[in-house]
Amino acid sequence: MTMLKTKTMACVAMAGGAMVFGALADGAREMAYGKEWEEISAEETGINPRVFEAIPRFIKGRNMGTTGLMVIVHGRVAFQYGDVREVSYIASCRKSVLSMMFGRYVENGMLDLAKTIGDLGIDDVGGLLPMEKTATVRDLITARSGVYHPAATKGGIPEGKGPERGRTKPGTKFLYNNWDFNVAGTVFEMIAATNIYCIFDKAYAEPLMLQDWDLARHRRTGDAGKSIHLAYHFHLSTRDMAKIGELMLRKGRWNGCQLVPADWVEESTKPVTTFGDGSGYGYMWWTEPIGRPVPECEGMYCACGMYGQHITVIPALDMVVSHKSARNGAHPTNSRDYKDLLRMLCTGVVEEGLLPHDGGRKDQ
Repeated sequence: MTMLKTKTMACVAMAGGAMVFGALADGAREMAYGKEWEEISAEETGINPRVFEAIPRFIKGRNMGTTGLMVIVHGRVAFQYGDVREVSYIASCRKSVLSMMFGRYVENGMLDLAKTIGDLGIDDVGGLLPMEKTATVRDLITARSGVYHPAATKGGIPEGKGPERGRTKPGTKFLYNNWDFNVAGTVFEMIAATNIYCIFDKAYAEPLMLQDWDLARHRRTGDAGKSIHLAYHFHLSTRDMAKIGELMLRKGRWNGCQLVPADWVEESTKPVTTFGDGSGYGYMWWTEPIGRPVPECEGMYCACGMYGQHITVIPALDMVVSHKSARNGAHPTNSRDYKDLLRMLCTGVVEEGLLPHDGGRKDQ
């Protein structure tokens, strides 16, 4: 068996024009962003000010475990809570960040989503089956590869409890599985000829002027005895997460530069798989994450991570919500509580029935 070798790669300039950004169109009106977020008054947002007044009570009463929250409206901070500078693990939000990074390579032709992992020479511990090697890159980023090989990190399929390998045709079934997402990271590094973090540092952290990003603390991790395709965890602050959401909201444009192709933002955030509650999954982004679309915020999409890490983009309201629960498993945020918070922001309605009066639930 020929196995793909994993290695640490030094930061190098991106090849193939990956850092050629679009120029500012004549006469176009652009948002202008600095290193620090500017603020906007509740009245200027057009959202009921009572919603912002109710949020601290909601968080504390529901015992949400929120350590950082920012609500960005019209490109400015409408509300913040907690320590938005604290840097911590963002769990599966990493996958949406990688999805965003794929766009430039797809646009310039360096990455073909129809390529199979067999075409790319991808293999793994113990070998992949012939049918598994027909899974495409698109299958990987939509969690539809049909490859149920053990992953180097936990997430999705409990170890030893996945479907039988070689029985599911790639592209036919959604199953959230870290093997798919980790291999997507390997594919990205093969195409970019350097590691994920170096690309993120130069192509995104620098132009976005991320305030708390630290390249030195990032490396791929996991159990290489199970899979050679390791995880690419990110550690970000709430305020830097908000900038990623704002970049997506602006169709990939930032201070006159097209950091992410606008067509890719549209394509990657449309559902490929839809679920019974109205939510869906696109290219490593969750769509309509609160379920049945609330008319006021239809078209919402979200990077969602375990324990309460979220980057939520609400184009209909020109809004981004970034949320952290930095204590992770010690005090996670219940997803139902976060969804209720989003509903309150979307509708502008403070429902007294949603606001706790007794210290909140304890079923975290």
